[in-house]
Amino acid sequence: MNSQTFHLPAVIQTMRGPFLVLTPIVVILGASVSTLMPDTAWFDLTLIIVAALLAHISVNMLNEYSDFHSGLDMATQRTPFSGGSGALPQHPGSASAVLYGALLALALMATIGGYFIWKAGWLVLLYGVTGASIIVLYTRHINRSPLLCLIAPGIGFGLLMVSGTQLVLQHSISDAGIYASLIVFFLVNNLLLLNQFPDIEADRSAGRNHAAIAWGPSVAASLYGLFVAAAAITLLLAVADAVFPVWSALTLVALLPGVVAWRAALQLQGNIGQQPKYLAMNVIMNLLTPAVLAATLIGSR
Repeated sequence: MNSQTFHLPAVIQTMRGPFLVLTPIVVILGASVSTLMPDTAWFDLTLIIVAALLAHISVNMLNEYSDFHSGLDMATQRTPFSGGSGALPQHPGSASAVLYGALLALALMATIGGYFIWKAGWLVLLYGVTGASIIVLYTRHINRSPLLCLIAPGIGFGLLMVSGTQLVLQHSISDAGIYASLIVFFLVNNLLLLNQFPDIEADRSAGRNHAAIAWGPSVAASLYGLFVAAAAITLLLAVADAVFPVWSALTLVALLPGVVAWRAALQLQGNIGQQPKYLAMNVIMNLLTPAVLAATLIGSR
């Protein structure tokens, strides 16, 4: 099937719904480190989740639109976790709607951001501008810089969403917020890094130059292991400093799927896409770790 007409389900598919689960989890983690909650906390938290979801949807749709027009969609070998949705190659007539949908999501995110700037101060604007820049520049520009491509996902989900949630809710960022942001930073960098392994050749042909291309899958797999270790060390430091309760050390268990994925990346390298269960381990680590950490923080109050 190759439809030249608008197809709403294809547009919705480019939002990558299953991948949006991470967003509310990291926002809730940001809320869990916030202790000075305003009277409007639930309303504000709901708006934060909506804004974060809009940001995630926007970058997903822009990525799908760009990959379709660059021809990358035709070259990639899709897995359940990488290679895009495949919606636009099947329904090319929906491409313009995907672009407009991405821009609409970005505009709605900015509107909610305006409310939080008014309520929590101008520092929120810096967060918003940084986040919007990552969304707009990610596919066409950031993906051509190995270092920026490596850390941009962690900046967006960790340094911006987690600490930004705390900033909006209590108008400041605590040590707990910094530690939690760093843990998510390291893990979400890994989420995108490993998912790039199956697409190395296709991405190279489209002009991308992420870490797995520039430095090779062996080095990229080692970076993955370093990020898992960095997340574990950050967690232990937070517990040792009594910033997180001792129960938060249980979160280390949630990192174990990442250790399995790391060992597989070292062995399989660019062929890891043929064993999607290891890509699934990467996703499980990224969803489970902030969820467990948030639960320990909320439960300790």
